[in-house]
Amino acid sequence: MGLLKYLPLLSTNVKSHTLTSQKLLLCGSCLREEEPDVLDAVGDDKVCLHVCLEEAHMNVVGFKLATILKVNSPISLTVLTLDGSPHCLQLHMAVDQALKLVKANVPAEHYVVEKGRVVRVSWQTIRIARHLSKIEALLSKADLKEGCTL
Repeated sequence: MGLLKYLPLLSTNVKSHTLTSQKLLLCGSCLREEEPDVLDAVGDDKVCLHVCLEEAHMNVVGFKLATILKVNSPISLTVLTLDGSPHCLQLHMAVDQALKLVKANVPAEHYVVEKGRVVRVSWQTIRIARHLSKIEALLSKADLKEGCTL
């Protein structure tokens, strides 16, 4: 069936009837161009809100998203971005923060696309990604620093 709608996050009204009681997909705008098949597959039967964090500040995105979560009671929220982009990483962090702020009881799943492959990312990974010192400690403990290339 594919995406139900493809809407720009920042110019969509937070009380839009299109968002009420829907499965929402929040994605990086670049996915439509870079990974259209993945976007269609993950976005099946979802209303997609897209945003580019190279163009918008994560605080603006987070505030908008928190408001949408508070007033629309979505069925679920899926986040999909490209892996390796510092801008896309911020989208996952903004979602995590918005969910905590509004105490939304909305099931959320995070995914990244790496070389055409969709990888599910846990909320724990999103939270730890904010703390470079913890990542450093994990790498040292696992003895992964030497020869670690991405």
